[in-house]
Amino acid sequence: MRVARNAAELGPARRSVAIGSFDGVHRGHRRVLEAARAAHLRPAVVTFDPHPRSVLGGRVELLTTTERRLELLADYGIEDVLLLQFDEQLAAMPAETFAEDVLRAAGAEVVAAGDAFRFGHARSGDLDLLERLGFDVRRVPLVENVSSSHVRGLVHAGELAGAARLLGRAPEVEGVVVRGDQRGRELGFPTANLDVPATLLVPPDGVYAGAALGHRAAVSIGTNPHFGGTARRVEAHLLDFDGDLYGRRLVVEVWSRLRDQARFDSRDELVAAIAADVERTRSAAAPP
Repeated sequence: MRVARNAAELGPARRSVAIGSFDGVHRGHRRVLEAARAAHLRPAVVTFDPHPRSVLGGRVELLTTTERRLELLADYGIEDVLLLQFDEQLAAMPAETFAEDVLRAAGAEVVAAGDAFRFGHARSGDLDLLERLGFDVRRVPLVENVSSSHVRGLVHAGELAGAARLLGRAPEVEGVVVRGDQRGRELGFPTANLDVPATLLVPPDGVYAGAALGHRAAVSIGTNPHFGGTARRVEAHLLDFDGDLYGRRLVVEVWSRLRDQARFDSRDELVAAIAADVERTRSAAAPP
């Protein structure tokens, strides 16, 4: 998949463009991508980095990093992505200018978007405007109750199965593997300690069953109360894995909650609890 930062970098082509933020690339987003692909032109996406709401004054806990979002778009058959830097200048661009200097310049003949999509200064542009300007507009009705905001609410509440249904896959957390306290290795359960981007949504504290790199994973989220920790961490013990992950970006699926984090009366009780977590992870069901 080709990723460009301006329309000229894409090169000439007749394109059908899906446009939006696509945070999470959930089931509703995929309807928009399907509409673009159905036009039988070169399928492309126009999206934004950072998330527009974060520039316009609102904090956004992202479901996916930009890198993960691009991977998911590629998995769905998108061939080109125009990744626009969303800043005050882009936010102030008149809607007609955006349509001509971005969409038309990118070769867009078909534009697919959700019914309520707005763009341009003060959100003055809509799909009716694009039709008047000569674009073939594919309006995609919203999928009932499916939105990035709804997914965020479910993850915040620890309702991971519900979030997975809206996403069409398990919720994820990711980060670069960094060195931790090495306590997991000392206990016989080495963990990958993730440096998670501050903008990324992380599920509530607890121990979870999940997966990473094709291995099931017991995932700990929280402050390690047994050891009197204060910093919130995400650590994943990959079952039946032997390898060095330091410095590697790791995407971890989070399937289901096993238990709360806890302080134990002894090291042996802690080891027994982790062993039980591992066995429950072995038998846990992945999201359908």
